[in-house]
Amino acid sequence: MSDVTVVAHRGDPYRVRENTLPSLRSAVERGADAVEIDVRLTRDGVPVLLHDDSLERLWGHDRPLVRLTHAEVSGLTAGGVPTLREALTGTGAHRVMIDLPGACEESVRTVVGTVRECGAGDRVYYCAGATTMLAVRAADPSAEIALTWTSLAPPRRVLLDALGPRWLNYRFGLVGRELADRVHRDGMLISAWTADTRRTMRRLIGCGVDAITTNRVDTLRSVVRRSRA
Repeated sequence: MSDVTVVAHRGDPYRVRENTLPSLRSAVERGADAVEIDVRLTRDGVPVLLHDDSLERLWGHDRPLVRLTHAEVSGLTAGGVPTLREALTGTGAHRVMIDLPGACEESVRTVVGTVRECGAGDRVYYCAGATTMLAVRAADPSAEIALTWTSLAPPRRVLLDALGPRWLNYRFGLVGRELADRVHRDGMLISAWTADTRRTMRRLIGCGVDAITTNRVDTLRSVVRRSRA
């Protein structure tokens, strides 16, 4: 059976607060092949790790990120929200999947530029919908792209030609053997998110997916090992 890339969803969020350096380290220690992070910009243009558009859910402050400087974010969270630069340094040589919620062309250029400055372009890949991925492709013609797709209808050829994605990234409930085979026939890899039960993990592996994003890295690593036996 082919190998499956284990992608840690926002680090190791069931044990450590998501999108923080300790969470990323925990995921790597538990066997993640790659870590998925969410990146947004502060008011003063610093890329930081945060999925939501405010600090309310994770940090207890109902303050929109776009209205806060990096210094203010750091003060409100006691330095708990890392910058993208810190996250790239903290993950060593591991692969990093950057999701870009709420991104615009300017923020995409900033994020891609930071990745380039950190010398991490060879281990970073990007995921989001078509509009954002087109902005990534414009900012970096060599970027590795995982196009997030939410329909069983295939992306149009004109979009695939413009993006040149290496991956199609689907919610796990959409993925079956027929879909995986079609993606492979079209010359791409298929990834699935976010699978947290052993049953779902085994089903996805049986369908032939190439990567699975999970909140339970150690569980997925165990299922992958068993699938090889």
